[in-house]
Amino acid sequence: MGRGYLTEEEKANRPKVTWPLLKRIFSYLKPYWFQMALVLLCIAASSTLTLLPSILTGKIIDEGLIGRDLNKLIFYIVLSLAVTLGGNLIGVARSYFNTWIAQHITFDIRNSMYRHLQQMSQRFFTSNNQGDIITRMTSDIDGVQRVISDTFANILSNSITLVIALIAMYQKSPILATIGLVIVPLFALPTRKAGETRWELTRESQECSDEINGMLNETLSVSGQLLVKLFGKEDTEYEKYRDVNRRMIKLNIRESMAGRWFFVVISTFSSIGPMLLYLVGGILMMRYDSSLTVGDITVLVALLGRMYGPVNQLLSVQVDWVRSMAMFTRIFEYLDMPVEIENPKMPLAPNEARGEVQFINVAFSYDPEREILRDINFKLEEGHSVAIVGPSGSGKSTLVNLIPRLYDVKAGRVSFDGNDVRRYDLHWLRSHIGVVSQETYLFNGTIRENLLYAKPDATEAELIEACKKANIYDMIEKQENGLETMVGNRGLKLSGGEKQRLAIARVLLKDPALLIFDEATSALDSISENKIQEAIEPIIKTRTSILIAHRLSTVLAADEILVIKDGVIAERGQHKELVAKGGVYTELYETQFKKALETEAALAAENEKKPE
Repeated sequence: MGRGYLTEEEKANRPKVTWPLLKRIFSYLKPYWFQMALVLLCIAASSTLTLLPSILTGKIIDEGLIGRDLNKLIFYIVLSLAVTLGGNLIGVARSYFNTWIAQHITFDIRNSMYRHLQQMSQRFFTSNNQGDIITRMTSDIDGVQRVISDTFANILSNSITLVIALIAMYQKSPILATIGLVIVPLFALPTRKAGETRWELTRESQECSDEINGMLNETLSVSGQLLVKLFGKEDTEYEKYRDVNRRMIKLNIRESMAGRWFFVVISTFSSIGPMLLYLVGGILMMRYDSSLTVGDITVLVALLGRMYGPVNQLLSVQVDWVRSMAMFTRIFEYLDMPVEIENPKMPLAPNEARGEVQFINVAFSYDPEREILRDINFKLEEGHSVAIVGPSGSGKSTLVNLIPRLYDVKAGRVSFDGNDVRRYDLHWLRSHIGVVSQETYLFNGTIRENLLYAKPDATEAELIEACKKANIYDMIEKQENGLETMVGNRGLKLSGGEKQRLAIARVLLKDPALLIFDEATSALDSISENKIQEAIEPIIKTRTSILIAHRLSTVLAADEILVIKDGVIAERGQHKELVAKGGVYTELYETQFKKALETEAALAAENEKKPE
């Protein structure tokens, strides 16, 4: 049973229904006006035909049975069956057209939403909850489909059914029709009240079920079980589980019994209506209205029974309407978000790229109150490399994210090959910049599929060459399936170092003019770090490169070192002169680089002592 009432949260967040909102909603229906016309025609026809058998029942009783006319009896029975079949067939056609329209409209909305989200800046994805984004793309749009296929169609169908039923009832007996009109809503109200009770119990039961699932996930997982055992909490956890489980059983019993009482109430009220019509109809027929027949009373009772469902649904239409408007409002809220990083109206897209980068008086902030970068000035010539070092949170990654326009500067400009990056076609600009980040993302597929994401038409020789340059081919050769080896969800079947080297191979296949390594070796063990370093060092000698690094050998391989602190370039130059200054770089050298060197030396010495 669906919810027949609004929750407190839904009441508080009830959307404001305006003409522009309705106009925008109906704009999605406009391309399918012909199919909509067919649906309306089918609704009118099926609503009429489904009521005719109830009306023909009076003819069957009066003219066929009471009149003892076998021909008429057979005729009305056959006609009733034919009308029922016709109504059902038209109902199937209505359902098809309705579903077709709903599916195509949701298809259009999904495409619009996905295209719009793809154009949103990195800020959007870092600021918004990922689950909320997915919900808008899935549940909310699926809800729109239900609105179109169910809510709108049900409102029309139920309204037409009620109008036709009332017209037919008033033609038979205005008095009995009026009684039916008055009592039907009174019978529907207990249905809503019982529905509210059952929904509340169902909600509590679901919350209890979620609590149980949470406990099971925490205490029966590998890590959870280990923690429980080490702290000797088996009995404590059992008591907690037993208490929640007992509460769940009580709620289930209450919910089940509420359902039983609900059906008792409904069946009782459903019987009162027909009995009342039989009583009043009998009195009228026997004492006041000789023209009223048994068949007429039977028709009126049958039509009254057919009115229960439509009235019930129309009483809940406000709830469905509010929820429908809320879904559309949530979808439009995302669709109306401005695209922060837009393609220029007349974009540049040269045939070649050199990879030269220049920052000119660049300032950037995620919000006005906190400036991340300010007065950044430096130039990276074609074929050269620069290392960017600095304390955590100093703005290193933010700085390189400005080059492919994941964000736009607040002041100053970033140029690529002599032109402001905001003048280039976005696809062209990003196709000539390769980034290997600390958090490597691999798709759940094969090694080949992940590599081909960079260059779909790459040959076998190109794939192998890229893997060799990235120092990953030896590992691939040892796999039973080679390049067809599955990497698992997010690359979980590979080690951290293997994922990073595969990411480097993927970027090399892209063959960008500028390479950016953003902490590509952080959070890895020394062996993995060395293998990645062996892959990176030859690459940066031949390509324009930017390296954000915490490893001294990487820093030393660069042509220039930029030291970022508190969003500004605090120092710049070569390793020896920066160490001699006794500033920020010297502090980093003493606390970070030097310690790493000592660890590497100790590991190397230990390896030399091991027998061959």
